[in-house]
Amino acid sequence: MFETSSEAPATVRTVSEAIKEYVDRLGPIWIEGEISELNERSGMMAFMRLRDPSVDMSISVMCHKSVIAAVKPLPDNARIVMYAKPSWYTKNGSLSFSAREIRQVGVGELLARLEALKNLLAGEGLFNSDRKVALPLLPKVIGLICGRNTDAEKDVVENAKRRWPSVQFEIREVTVQGAAAVSEVSDALRELEANKDVEVIIITRGGGSFEDLLPFSDEGLVRLAASCTTPIVSAIGHEKDSPLLDLVADYRASTPTDAAKRVVPDISEEIAMIGAMRDRARRTLVNRLDLEATRITNFRNRPVMKDPHVLITTRAEVIAGLRDRSNRSFGASIKLAKEELKQIKARVRALSPQSTLDRGYSVVQLADGQIVTDPKRLKAGDELRLRLAKGETKATALGN
Repeated sequence: MFETSSEAPATVRTVSEAIKEYVDRLGPIWIEGEISELNERSGMMAFMRLRDPSVDMSISVMCHKSVIAAVKPLPDNARIVMYAKPSWYTKNGSLSFSAREIRQVGVGELLARLEALKNLLAGEGLFNSDRKVALPLLPKVIGLICGRNTDAEKDVVENAKRRWPSVQFEIREVTVQGAAAVSEVSDALRELEANKDVEVIIITRGGGSFEDLLPFSDEGLVRLAASCTTPIVSAIGHEKDSPLLDLVADYRASTPTDAAKRVVPDISEEIAMIGAMRDRARRTLVNRLDLEATRITNFRNRPVMKDPHVLITTRAEVIAGLRDRSNRSFGASIKLAKEELKQIKARVRALSPQSTLDRGYSVVQLADGQIVTDPKRLKAGDELRLRLAKGETKATALGN
């Protein structure tokens, strides 16, 4: 480290040499990326650009041709890992890496990494169904991210226009495979997400190899799609293809044509459905009116509606019947009670002392009213009262 100030600045040479000294102390490291350029010049050295597929950034790499020969043949945009040491060139102030070993990343390793990334994103809940946003019923403006002059673009636009001619598109043609795919698709997605007129975004491309579809499994692009509030439809490759973008999208279409059919309703089908609903509503209304008319007719045909006095006369007849039945019941009860009373009266009369007196008997009483039942109790000269059937008389006892 060295001290500098505005009065004592360091020269470019001093700064460049200091950077070189610092970089030279760094040891070799493993780096992963995609080969965007490869130049095997006449001589012993080869030069390349190693690019990060998720961002627009690359580094310069040189190596001995034998290092490249050990991994040939390399496809376009091959994904590699290299063991390289950084170097700083003081004359032009550039950083470069010298590769000592290069390994091509195989499909099996890529699949393993994708599976690990898939599990990571699933653990964060980015694929949960409750995060999915419902697609609009009839979008006025559709955002479309696709390749340049591709069949996928034509399939989406033509099928959508055929189903609903007035639908509008905001189309962003981008690179859909290779080194620039992730950055261009991401930029287009951000632009359409910021457009308030766009109601749904379709991301589509035709089929391709596993490596061709890798940009649509990039972690940065997947997280960007998950953060969007505008519904996203993914139509990548064929039905058997399943990039991670399909899992985070709000709807996964098997083909570009399927995406157009899912996003845009068929005008003829909608008109037919509206006609069927209108007919069903008319039938329901007519049936309800017929039912209510029948009820009104039935009400009008009731006797009480023809002659309102029927309600009174009917109740009067019921009351008269109840009154007559009550009178008959009450009269019968009185007659029965009279008969019972007459019988009781006859029994009482038959058992009364007067009835005995009427048959010629009499009751002998002393002057104090005691009834004489034993003649031995009488003395000569006792005054007696004789109660007869029709009155009383007096007598005097003469003795035994």
